[in-house]
Amino acid sequence: MKSLADCLLYGFVDSAYLDGRDPAELCRQLCDGGADLVQLRAKDWPVDDIACLAKRLAPITADTGVRLVINDHPELAAEVGAPTAHLGQEDFFDAGHRHVDDVKPSGSALELGLSSHAPEQAKRACECGAEYVAIGPVFATPTKPGRPPVTLNYVRWAAANLDRPWFAIGGIDLENLDDVLAAGARRVCVVSAILRAPDVAGACRQFKERLLCAAR
Repeated sequence: MKSLADCLLYGFVDSAYLDGRDPAELCRQLCDGGADLVQLRAKDWPVDDIACLAKRLAPITADTGVRLVINDHPELAAEVGAPTAHLGQEDFFDAGHRHVDDVKPSGSALELGLSSHAPEQAKRACECGAEYVAIGPVFATPTKPGRPPVTLNYVRWAAANLDRPWFAIGGIDLENLDDVLAAGARRVCVVSAILRAPDVAGACRQFKERLLCAAR
């Protein structure tokens, strides 16, 4: 499994984009296409259902050396052997947490990523020990309805100021990817542009090739 610093493409198995497909098969396609991380995000599901699916996805990602990320549930991530969990601002700081150790199970080697929507939030995420930071939404996206885009200016700020891995997220597709890379991003999270593509693995490969070129 790659270190976070070496990860470039962050994919998702998102309950809002399943469209009747088997989430385990989608996970396989993401892994086959070159995703370095796959996040299980199921905002509208009971935690027991998320746990059942996480247990199906864990061996798929483990067999391919891909990081499984569990959204919203660090305890569940540790339970199923996922190396990484992710929380939003409202689920971390607004819930009263001040350091990532507050939500990591005791004795766990779990790594935690945090979302951010402004420089001060990214700084705070770094100060509290987040292993990576998500920067976005860069562009308007239905994944975050009602949240204004942070624009490429925030990406440029992150490129100049953050001292740990960070991923640009939000409305990123193959048409605007070059602009995101030109602003300084080297790692991106992609949801709909991959999950809504006719060929999920093929879409992953297209993103990954562009990211690898930018990283050289």
